[in-house]
Formats: sequence, C-alpha cells, structure tokens
Amino acid sequence: MKQSINIILSGGGTGGHIYPAVSIANELKEKYPDANFLFVGAKDRMEMEKVPQSGYDIKGLWISGLQRKLTLKNLAFPFKLISSLWNAFKIIKDFKPTVVIGTGGFASGPTLYAASMKGVKTLIQEQNSYPGITNKLLSKKATSICVAYDGLERFFPSEKILKTGNPVRQDLLNVNSLREESIKFFGLDKTKKTLVVIGGSLGARAINNLVEKHIKWLVENGVQVIWQTGKLYYDEFKKYEELEGVQTFAFLNRMDLTYAAADILISRAGASSISELCIVGKPVIFIPSPNVAEDHQTKNALSVVNKDAALLLKETELEMFKTMFLELVNNTDLQNKLSKNIKTLALPNATKDIVKEIERLIIN
Repeated sequence: MKQSINIILSGGGTGGHIYPAVSIANELKEKYPDANFLFVGAKDRMEMEKVPQSGYDIKGLWISGLQRKLTLKNLAFPFKLISSLWNAFKIIKDFKPTVVIGTGGFASGPTLYAASMKGVKTLIQEQNSYPGITNKLLSKKATSICVAYDGLERFFPSEKILKTGNPVRQDLLNVNSLREESIKFFGLDKTKKTLVVIGGSLGARAINNLVEKHIKWLVENGVQVIWQTGKLYYDEFKKYEELEGVQTFAFLNRMDLTYAAADILISRAGASSISELCIVGKPVIFIPSPNVAEDHQTKNALSVVNKDAALLLKETELEMFKTMFLELVNNTDLQNKLSKNIKTLALPNATKDIVKEIERLIIN
C-alpha cells in the first residue's frame, strides 16, 4: 500500500452534495486515521462554511453553473471555467491525491477532470436517477461510479457502475424507537397527526406558500405542523407559530427526532432527502423543484412514486393539495402501503459500500 494516502473530496452547493461527502470522509478517516484529506468546493457556496465545521480543510474554486436563461452572469462562465480548471490542476499537483471523489456540485467537475487528466483514480458518487451533463462527461474517464438507482447504464459505462445508494446520517437507522422522545422534544399532542414540512436548508418558496395558504385549514382539522421554512424564508413565516400546534424552524438540527415525530411528510425530491426518507419509512408527498438541471428532482420522485412508495404533487398542480392530503391522512391502509413500499427501497449501508470501493481503488 502507498506510504501516504491523500484523499480529495469535492461536492457542494447544497447540503445534498456536502453531507454525503463528509459522511464518506468520516468513514474513511476511521479506517485510515493517518490519511490526509482535502475538500474542494466553490467559493461563496455553503461548503466553504460547512466543511470546516466538520473538521476538514477546503479550497475554493471560482466556479458556478450556467444559467438556463440568457443572463449577463453567463458571460463570466468561460473565465470561471478556465480559472477553476487552472486551480484544480494546481491542487492536484500540490496535494498529490491517491484518489479523488466527487459527490456533485459545481466544483466537482473541474476537480475530477483535472485528476483524471493527471492519471489519478476518480470515483463519481452519482446521487440522482438522472445524471447531469457534467457527470455524463466525467464518467468516460472515471475509474468507478457509485449510483443510487437502477438503469443508469443508459448514461454511464456499465462496467464502472456499482449500486450502493446515497450516504445518509447513521442516526436515522433507528428513528422508530425515538417516537416518545420526539413527542417530548417538540411538545406534541399524541392524539393528533403530525405533518413535517421540509423544503431544504435554504427553503422552498412554492412549498412555503402552499403551507401558508392551508395552515389554518390544517390546524382546524387537528393536524400539528413542524415546518422547516429554510433560512431564506424564516422571518416571513415564523408568525404562524401563533397558531396552536404550529412550529416553524429555519433549520432542523435533530432530523432523527424530526422524522420520528412525523406521521406524514412533505418534502422536495433531492437525492439525499429521498435516500433518508426510504430509511425512515414514513408516508411522503414529494413536491419536486422544477428549477434544477434536467428536472432531476421529478425523475427522482417518480422512481419512488412508480413503485407505489410515495405521492407526487407537482408545483403546477398545487391546487390538488387538499384532496391529496385528506385522502392520505384519512386512509390508514394507504399510509401503511406507502410506508411498507418505501422501506423496501432503502440502502442503509451506502456509506460503507462506497468506502469499500474507494479502498479497492487505494489498494490497487
């Protein structure tokens, strides 16, 4: 085995890219306590704050995505790309990584490209059921590709694919045993149903507006609401805590207790969220964001919904919310069916399986 193990991880932009990378790093650190770790992210994105909080060094590239609309920001993209590639090559040269792991986000493209061009082994951790153009291009040079869904042979070389699932927080594996603790933690009424609303760490305008429109109706129908508004919208919606049984949060730190408290969830359909919800095994209404590349959240949601494991409510169909929610909250058989089916899709050992593949690359 090589004397010095140097590992680069690149992922960011959202918690869905950052936390899987940190989970992988933590698992690797347990196995290789003397290894050197370096994260590569995009300047001014949340990874530049979250990764150091997790105890790892990070370098930032000047990179962002192309806007889908014609905008002046796109004029800067070629310069950002050249800058990020130049700096990615410099990072690879200076750090001399044994392996480079990409979990998605703007910075992972230049980082994995530079690594593969230098002959460094690379691993793509593709979280979505429909990959973006960057990972499709990177897959041609990647050493290994860990995926969470079936059917990705359409996009990637089949001989490189390993189905592992997406890394999730290990404290979610036993949420059902935390029910009583969660009721005390949130001060809930055991006799009422609890709806948990999760729109992502930054928040989701459409979901928040939907909940605001129906919040009094939900309360009148005896539903308690734990509502993560996201930090961008918290000040706007926190006033609804005046209603009995409504709690608003900018961010929920105890997701294990949050999931344990839920009878029904409303969630975006990011890959990490779906992986967590499969393990949690509660009835879910997915409201995918339409404002993401390749509309991948809708495709993620459909991969679950088509197995009778969740419900789908598109942003263009939000007027159907009352009907869908009443059908779900009043139908115990439907709740049980969704719970049972979504649990069958869980891959709780994803982090360990990904790390086994990384170990194979390190040793060989």
